[in-house]
Amino acid sequence: MTTPLTDPALIDRFVAITGTPNALTDQSDISPHLIELRGLYKGESPLVLRPADTEQVAAILRLAHETDTAVVPQGGNTGLVGGQMPRPGKGEIVLSLSRLNKIRSLDTVGQTMIVDAGVVLERAQQAASEAGLLFPLSLGSQGSCQIGGNLSSNAGGTGVLAYGNMRNLCLGLEVVLPDGEIWNGLRSLKKDNTGYDLRDLFIGAEGTLGVITAAVLKLFPAPHGHETIYAGVDSPETALKLFRLAQDYCGPSLTGFELMPRIGIEFTTRHIEGVRDPLTEPHPWYVLIDISSGQSQDAARAMLEGLFVAADEKGLIRDAAAAETESQRQAFWTLRESMSWAQKPEGGSIKHDVSVPVALVPEFLATADQAVLKAMPDARIVAFGHMGDGNIHYNISQPAGADTHAFLTRWTEMNEIVHAIVLKLNGSISAEHGIGQLKRDELAVIRSPVEMAMMQRIKDVFDPKGIMNPGKVIASR
Repeated sequence: MTTPLTDPALIDRFVAITGTPNALTDQSDISPHLIELRGLYKGESPLVLRPADTEQVAAILRLAHETDTAVVPQGGNTGLVGGQMPRPGKGEIVLSLSRLNKIRSLDTVGQTMIVDAGVVLERAQQAASEAGLLFPLSLGSQGSCQIGGNLSSNAGGTGVLAYGNMRNLCLGLEVVLPDGEIWNGLRSLKKDNTGYDLRDLFIGAEGTLGVITAAVLKLFPAPHGHETIYAGVDSPETALKLFRLAQDYCGPSLTGFELMPRIGIEFTTRHIEGVRDPLTEPHPWYVLIDISSGQSQDAARAMLEGLFVAADEKGLIRDAAAAETESQRQAFWTLRESMSWAQKPEGGSIKHDVSVPVALVPEFLATADQAVLKAMPDARIVAFGHMGDGNIHYNISQPAGADTHAFLTRWTEMNEIVHAIVLKLNGSISAEHGIGQLKRDELAVIRSPVEMAMMQRIKDVFDPKGIMNPGKVIASR
């Protein structure tokens, strides 16, 4: 049981660790840390601490452990399930990792990079690129999200098909444990079978077991050739056939395969400045295909042309455009990556981050659409995402002209409808956004008692006082 932080003398002890300029106590300064992107959760906190290094993080957690004070780690504050929000009335400290922003080293031979947890994803990408390498994690929020948050939520993004999620992209961690001990696991070995894999306990744990302060990231050779295709197709079934064909023609060079509905294209071109539909005629569905060649641009172009010919022979593509320049390629991806933000001007949106086996994506979409429209006939369904790995962002925008508040009161009802179909198809209710507060209670229902008991035992071993991000992932005791 944690104790709310109200004692001015104790607050002063915490402030002394980081120094007054890096300890926020005025609510006007704290408020940006208490609002998340969707507006679902409004946090409260008496104190935001911005430590400069791992040692200061350790000192904060030692004091928090001593005084039973709850700590909520926060990176770029781009999370979508409330995992980074301090709970109202609990007196929890927000621990901002933004000042831990150094790139410690980069090994071009071993193709690894050691970075602090507060390094912004886009900066990590740029550092790898400047060394002639690639860090492939790519997200719509990459200009503000941080590596520590990416790891804590096991972020996925658009490159999972070829490179995997953050768990696949991390070789080692440095973590401060809830009692202030520092675990230095910054090993860059690709093979290491010495005991339990402690690293994987912290990746995806959403700060409930400790604070990630640094990581060894896995880098890759930069592609020598790149092709991006935007194509209109008839249906998700057709898109699935095209995906299988692309796998045959491109093999490991197929680095992205995204699925988008017509309504998503309409929302994005309507509300995102500078975005346009590359095709002249509308189509029911669209795919965005990314091909990366380790050989040459000619090799990438040959794969593209071969895929086009085969797809045309099978009648899989209605129309298509290939990016001729890097700026066109970026424009194609902006169209896809802006789709989440483009829904906000249309009113309320009930969102689902789910995954099903790739072969069952069309069945999921058809079944979910039927069930949702039966319950809410005028709903506008915007289902899009990473078809290549089965991760669909199944979002339901409010009916045109509907009352937003009344629509959002049906969030739980829509969740139950969509998630029931996902589970029936042996899928997951959280593909890449995490559990946080939003799905915590549902997790306890859908996972077996044995699984939940194991999770609770792990939490109790690492954090017996329950000070680390309480109320997230599993219920606080």
